[in-house]
Amino acid sequence: MTNIPIRCQVLVIGGGPAGSYAAAALANEGVDVVLLESSKFPRYHIGESLLPSVRPLLDFIGALGKIECHGFCPKVHGIIPTWSAVKFNQHKREGYTDFVALDPTNVSWNVVRSEFDDILLRHASVCGANVIEKVKVTSIEFEDNDPMKRPIAAHYKSTDGSKEVTGEIKFEFLVDASGRAGLMSTRYLKNRKFNHSLTNIAIWGYWTGCQRYSPGTTRENAIWVEALTDETGWAWFIPLSDGTVSIGVVQDQNRSASKKQTLRATRSGDISLEDFYLDELKRSPGVIKYMGENAVLVKIGKDGGEAVKQASDYSYSAHAYSGVGWRSAGDAAAFIDPFFSSGVHLAMASGLSAAATIVSSLKGVADEKECATWHDVKVGTAYTRFLLVVLGAYKQMRAQDIAVLSDINEDNFDRAFDLIRPIIQGTADVNKKLTHDEVEKTMDFVKNVFAPTDPEMHAAVEARVDPKFFHSKDATDILLPSDLDRIFGKEDEDVKHVLGEINARKPIHKMYDVGTDFGSEAINGYTIKLERGQLGMVKVEA
Repeated sequence: MTNIPIRCQVLVIGGGPAGSYAAAALANEGVDVVLLESSKFPRYHIGESLLPSVRPLLDFIGALGKIECHGFCPKVHGIIPTWSAVKFNQHKREGYTDFVALDPTNVSWNVVRSEFDDILLRHASVCGANVIEKVKVTSIEFEDNDPMKRPIAAHYKSTDGSKEVTGEIKFEFLVDASGRAGLMSTRYLKNRKFNHSLTNIAIWGYWTGCQRYSPGTTRENAIWVEALTDETGWAWFIPLSDGTVSIGVVQDQNRSASKKQTLRATRSGDISLEDFYLDELKRSPGVIKYMGENAVLVKIGKDGGEAVKQASDYSYSAHAYSGVGWRSAGDAAAFIDPFFSSGVHLAMASGLSAAATIVSSLKGVADEKECATWHDVKVGTAYTRFLLVVLGAYKQMRAQDIAVLSDINEDNFDRAFDLIRPIIQGTADVNKKLTHDEVEKTMDFVKNVFAPTDPEMHAAVEARVDPKFFHSKDATDILLPSDLDRIFGKEDEDVKHVLGEINARKPIHKMYDVGTDFGSEAINGYTIKLERGQLGMVKVEA
């Protein structure tokens, strides 16, 4: 506790992926950073599947080699698993998301989060950030005691169980990476908004003795994602490097409560969370198949804690992710859903945005409000892109219309899908008010990322279709499902699935391409220069 200074340039609250990333990026630019984390790492966390877009993000702060060498993604018979198998309909075959389709080097990992997060936190310290654990920020001070003004100091206390020590640290900038607690958003600004369409409950556990998906193929050991047979949600099956498999169920909160009540009635008494979890797994025939006959549920944590965990995976966003003197990042800013594994990507991307815009403020590249606005727009746009993909998936998995127009911010929608909005509307006039129908059509388009295809189907379709439909990566040359029906007919399902997937990837691949996302996609006339030592906003010439 004696190592906590009385002031710093930037205070980061929280040592998860968002906070550690922001601290490392800032420290690499020579900024005086203090990171306060309430826990002692390594600590348990859910969210093991990572998108390939984390590779360039990790590389930028110099942490990629550490993750590659740790052994999160061991080779299986000489094959590195790079696939996710997704089955939305029990009456149709699964589809595949190939993480290396756009870039053969774009391999991702399924990680043990306690180890992954610990590596990032230690790396931030190596970069020069002053990382202090077991210290919890209890409150924030603002100019004139007004939360709408600049934050200037934070009060903290120790959490190590010994004699309580308290103190205060002053700062020029604050990065709130406090996770779902979201100190700035929930306690001071009170601007968190929950999405009515994704009020879900997640229940999960870890198993040993499971089988592998598709052994002996290039898709061996892939992640398996499957809609529940009663269409109330979905299940995941994620193999981890420690030999366990993370298996979970995500479903609507109300439907989950109703099913618990029904199960209690059939068993004439109370049921445990584990009872309910095991009963719900029966609605996932694919998961049961890959668990096999020898699967054993294990306790979570080194101390032999509970076997099953539960979390309310309520999806939320905020009316603002930044202001003069502060930025929010990661789950402190927004959370979508476990589906599509977007959490760590959004955490690190928002951490990068926070760092880049704070450095720009410190250097006087732009005024503080411009820098804060850049971060606000970047986080909102990235959130909306992933949200629409997730909603498109849920639209297929659930036996109900889940699109809620109020969940979509119109300005962010314009920025997130500016290439396809005029096509969806059927007009070049992008000034029309966002409509329910437009959101529905957009989800119908982006859901094709998870079309039920495989490499063999791709090869067969490519052999009989004009190559121009396969090899054009121009996002402005997009074919909608209606275009495919007109060109190839409604009966050619294979062509519609394959080309639908190819076209959906054109605007969505921006989520994976960090260089394009930050270095080329201008916001209010600025992009980000992604060069270590020279990180910051750059004015784009007209």
